[in-house]
Amino acid sequence: MTSTVRRAGAFAILATLTLAVPLFDPVTAAPVAAAVLLAALAITDGPLFDLFAYPDDYEDGRLYGLVTFVLAASVLGLLSVMSSMSTAVFVGTVLLVGYGNFAAAVTHHWTDNTASHAAAFCVGGTVAAVAGHTITRTLADAPIVSPLPEIVFLAVAGALLAALLRDILILYDDPIVMLAVGFLCWLLAELVPGLGAAEIAVATVVTIAVGYVSYAVGAASVAGMLTGILLGLLTIVLGGYSWFAVLMSFFAIGSLSTKFRYDEKVDRGVAQENDGARGSSNVLGNAAVALVAVLGYAASTADLQLLGEPNPELFLFAFTGSLATAMSDTLSSEVGGVFDTPRLITTLEPVEPGTDGGVTWQGEVAGLLGAAVVAGLSYVVFPDVGLVGAVIVVVAGFVGMTVDSLLGATIEGSIVGNQGVNFLATLAGAITGGFLVFVVAVL
Repeated sequence: MTSTVRRAGAFAILATLTLAVPLFDPVTAAPVAAAVLLAALAITDGPLFDLFAYPDDYEDGRLYGLVTFVLAASVLGLLSVMSSMSTAVFVGTVLLVGYGNFAAAVTHHWTDNTASHAAAFCVGGTVAAVAGHTITRTLADAPIVSPLPEIVFLAVAGALLAALLRDILILYDDPIVMLAVGFLCWLLAELVPGLGAAEIAVATVVTIAVGYVSYAVGAASVAGMLTGILLGLLTIVLGGYSWFAVLMSFFAIGSLSTKFRYDEKVDRGVAQENDGARGSSNVLGNAAVALVAVLGYAASTADLQLLGEPNPELFLFAFTGSLATAMSDTLSSEVGGVFDTPRLITTLEPVEPGTDGGVTWQGEVAGLLGAAVVAGLSYVVFPDVGLVGAVIVVVAGFVGMTVDSLLGATIEGSIVGNQGVNFLATLAGAITGGFLVFVVAVL
């Protein structure tokens, strides 16, 4: 057994101590956390130090990884006492991170395949989180069967987010991962999905299958795959399959457009890096606003009173407007990049292909067609869209695409990067869609 596996196993056992909270009570469990924290600060060498130490801990002779792990767990524990976060969410989150890391470490001992490591983390973390939720509810004499689909959903969503963060951060950032997962599960638990076991199972299988296919065909990296699966799962559960269909239309058509005359784009220096495989930053840059819109829609229909009394339709058009922008921008760039006549959008002066803010008429037409695809699909799957709504989606996509080009010509590279521009453009498309539907409703 390697030191990495032993360390991960020790942290998993440590995570199990969180069960002291539901088994006894927070007041009794607090000294346990304090004792572990003091021990982590006091131990500077010896077998226990070697068991818990990360490589960087040896430089100063301090178990910084252990200290921050305990502090992060303590923060979630305090929130479970002082806020609406449930004890089950707290326990499930800590166990998810602890046992997910252990499963990934064991798998890493057998294979160097990063996708296998991520899959092992997700499986191990999900099983541990479900067990944590179940044990906690059992000790509290709370029902288990009826909320089981919700428990599984929280565990899967948390495991996906944790695996994603572990891929894009360093492996020693477990405290950040733990806090992020805890807050996500807290939010999702408040939204109360209300789906049955079959719906959760189908949603999970569908999103994992789509994500794996995107990875297998080279359309996404491991981080991009995890991001896409998480986005897809949240979209299905909190919005529905209609929302998922619109989201997938962007990813599918966007990936195909990336492969359009790819070798020629490589020669021109305008091709998507990593052989067209989209990473997490690319996925989030284009779909983060859409995810926020899904969460807002779920909150507005869950009667949380967090947003006053918002109209769910505003979030629907924010969602479609942001994705119409993402589709427009992607097709405009991928199609326009193979033509020799780009002009800077701010001055209309000729520029080299691939110049930020450079546009071609062919790319603009492709972008409009992309927005029309999102609008047409939205018209079919959303009864509230209608013909006027479809026009609004097209306009929102065009506005967002234009904003992307303007930002590219002015601040990209000097103030924000490409994914930051994508985020701001999709935000502009979302705001445009929401604003226009509000104006139409008032008129």
